[in-house]
Amino acid sequence: MDLAQLTERAAAAVAGGSDFKKKVKFDFGSVGKLFIDGAAGVADNSDSAADATISVNWDDFTKLAAGALDPTMAFMQGKLKVAGDMSVAMQLQSLMKKLAD
Repeated sequence: MDLAQLTERAAAAVAGGSDFKKKVKFDFGSVGKLFIDGAAGVADNSDSAADATISVNWDDFTKLAAGALDPTMAFMQGKLKVAGDMSVAMQLQSLMKKLAD
C-alpha cells in the first residue's frame, strides 16, 4: 500500500458519514501527509489544521494498520507522537480497522 491507496481507503471510510467526527492529520515525514475530516467525510493529502496530528514513519504506520504493532507500545517507544487532542487519537481504533482492510 502507498499513500495514494491509503488516502483512497480513508476517503471511502469516512464518506457518507462515520463514527469518527474529528479532524486528524497523519504526518509520515518525507512520504507525505494524510488529513481526515470525519465530520465533513473527506480525506486528502493536505496540511490542514487538525484536532490532533499523529507523527509516525510510514513503515511503522503500515505495521500499525496491519495490527503488527500495538499503538500504545509504539507511543511509549516514541515511534508514534501525538500533538494536540490525545482523545482524538484514542478514537481512531475503528477507523484504523477500515484503513487496514
